[in-house]
Amino acid sequence: MARREISEINAGSMADIAFLLLIFFLVTTTMDTDGGLIRRLPPPPDSEATPPDKINQRNIFEILVNQNDQLLVEGEYIQVTELRAKAKEFIKSNPNYPSVADESNASYPNMPEFRIEEVPVLGNVLVSKQIISLQNDNGTSYEMYIKVQNELVAAYNEVRNEFAMNKFGKSYSELVQQSESSESIAEKAEAVKKIFPQRISEAEPKKIGGGTE
Repeated sequence: MARREISEINAGSMADIAFLLLIFFLVTTTMDTDGGLIRRLPPPPDSEATPPDKINQRNIFEILVNQNDQLLVEGEYIQVTELRAKAKEFIKSNPNYPSVADESNASYPNMPEFRIEEVPVLGNVLVSKQIISLQNDNGTSYEMYIKVQNELVAAYNEVRNEFAMNKFGKSYSELVQQSESSESIAEKAEAVKKIFPQRISEAEPKKIGGGTE
């Protein structure tokens, strides 16, 4: 009986099939993505730039979030629902703003100092040196991280809205929405943004601890 010869496997065809299967799985497979905040990163530091001056502690609003999602704000434990009001008070730096007597903000020694800056539309005005410092624990939940960020951004927006309404008769949000249709409105929106710049300094997460029980 003659021996049946085994047909050779076409290696080229097998490679083509494997490649097509790979493409199929890449196209049809879904990947989970986490939602988050969109924030523009600052430009890289200039190596030849002069080192910044030491920041006065009174100009820093310190927020610590521990592994149990507890907030320690300026040395006091508070609920996340209280954060916005406290942040707004600090951002304004003086409840009588813009009727502030001097740059040192002497009437409110526990609040940030001011500096004089030239702002479009408004001329030379006092601008707070406020900075919000946020430090999370390695165990801080993502949900709490987002809640804190949302409250801080909302605090800045509300302060801007209130100032713009008193100064220009429109909220900051309205000015931004209408800025594309009018150069003068765009300048007003930019002026409000310069007076209350969003300064949130976020450090790398580290071990903070559990806090209160």
